[in-house]
Amino acid sequence: MSKSVKVGTVQMSCTANPDENLQKAVVKIREAAAQGAQIVCLQELFRSLYFCDVEDYDNFKLAEPIPGPSTDVLSALAKELGVVIIASLFEKRAEGLYHNTTAVLDADGKYLGKYRKMHIPDDPAYYEKFYFTPGDLGYKVFKTKFATIGVLICWDQWYPEAARITSLMGAEMLFYPTAIGWATAQDEDTNTEQYNAWQTIQRSHAVANGVYVVSVNRVGLEQQGAMKFWGGSFISNPFGKIEYLASHDKEEVHVHTLDMDKSDRYRTHWPFLRDRRIDSYQPITKRYIDEE
Repeated sequence: MSKSVKVGTVQMSCTANPDENLQKAVVKIREAAAQGAQIVCLQELFRSLYFCDVEDYDNFKLAEPIPGPSTDVLSALAKELGVVIIASLFEKRAEGLYHNTTAVLDADGKYLGKYRKMHIPDDPAYYEKFYFTPGDLGYKVFKTKFATIGVLICWDQWYPEAARITSLMGAEMLFYPTAIGWATAQDEDTNTEQYNAWQTIQRSHAVANGVYVVSVNRVGLEQQGAMKFWGGSFISNPFGKIEYLASHDKEEVHVHTLDMDKSDRYRTHWPFLRDRRIDSYQPITKRYIDEE
């Protein structure tokens, strides 16, 4: 019997008011559910502006425990609507210990657990190492009512190892909540090159692992107009075909039906998992393979 899952993506802009952003996300989750979504994914750190553009101790006040206030709101919403919610939050684990974390709420409102971002960038306007301790829970899958899902976060997108391990754990689809954009002073050719690289690397994860990839980015001008979050959220089928592509400058709620039989079909005809030479992969755990 064929299986399909309806996935909702919420690409939105944010303000400096966390409660306002949370309520906006609630409205958009309701919109996705009304269109038939069974699993709804929000963008990275949706409760605030992307605050990692500066190293400011006051920004730690944005963090909260997980489970906590935001998951309480979203858990009740998930139960009311009968949908799975994937929510990226700034986690306060303990005094002086913070993570970039995504919580998963099942369709009955149950908190299924969290994934803590493993790869933490430190670049101009993305000073995440100042705020976030690298994840220590390892890679995770979540057995929701509708599918077994894998969740990774933003900078994790560039690492095939993360996608591979999560897929090998049984993920039927990979979700990437994201916050990435262009410096507005940047030229158009560079913008295009960066976006294409970002999309291509994630489509390659779909191909290599035979799974759907759902990437949900924020949109809008932030950092006093210096940063344009580029939107461009997309869904790739298990062979890298783009089935949905959002705009670069508009808020969008989209619901898309994933044909889960495609994973078996592509994995059977292109049996990359069968042909993996796992006996030869030990060197991958080295930082760099220096000549002796």
